[in-house]
Amino acid sequence: MQGQNAKEPNAAEFISALAAGNNAQLMVAACADAADYTTLALVAAAHQTGGRVICILPGTEQLRSSKQILGYDACRVEFVVGDARNLLLSRYTEADFVLIDCNLENHEGMVRAVPAGTKRNGAVVVGYNAFAKGSWWSGGSKTQLLPIGEGLLVTRIKPNALVKRSQWIVKVDKCTGEEHVFRVRFPQGKGIEA
Repeated sequence: MQGQNAKEPNAAEFISALAAGNNAQLMVAACADAADYTTLALVAAAHQTGGRVICILPGTEQLRSSKQILGYDACRVEFVVGDARNLLLSRYTEADFVLIDCNLENHEGMVRAVPAGTKRNGAVVVGYNAFAKGSWWSGGSKTQLLPIGEGLLVTRIKPNALVKRSQWIVKVDKCTGEEHVFRVRFPQGKGIEA
C-alpha cells in the first residue's frame, strides 16, 4: 500500500490474525465485488486453524474475476454466488468469523443477520472498507472502528443458545452451625424464589 506508515498494521494481516486468534473454523466473506486480499487473509487463517473459507459473491462475473485474482489459492476457497444476507441466515448459521464488505448495499442489515455461531464465544464480525461509505454499525456498544487499511469495524455477536445458569444456596444448620452449600441449576429466565 502506498503511503502506509511502516508501523501501521496491514488490514489483511490484522484480519488473518483475528480469525486465527479466535480459532475460526467456518469463515465467511461477503464481497461486493471480486474476492481480494481480505479473502486471502482468511485463507491464511484457515491454514493455521484447519477451518473452511466460504466466499459469497454477487454474480458469476465476480466469480470469474475472483478465481483469476486469487490464482492458486482459489482452490482453498468455496465460492457461492447469491444474496449474502439470505445465505448467512440460511446456509452459514454456524459461521464463527464473518467478513463483510461495507460497500455492499445494506451491509448493516447483514451484520444483524449474522447468527452467533455455535462456539461458546459467539461469532466475530468484521466489516472492511468502512471509510468508503462512512459506515457505522449499530451492532451494539462493542462495535469498534479501527483505522486500519480502509477502515475496519469489529464486533462480537454473543451466542443465542440457552446457557445453563446456576445459583449457589447456603444453609446453616442452627443446631450444629455447619454450613451446607448447594448448587441449583435452572433454565435461563427462571429463578428461585425465597
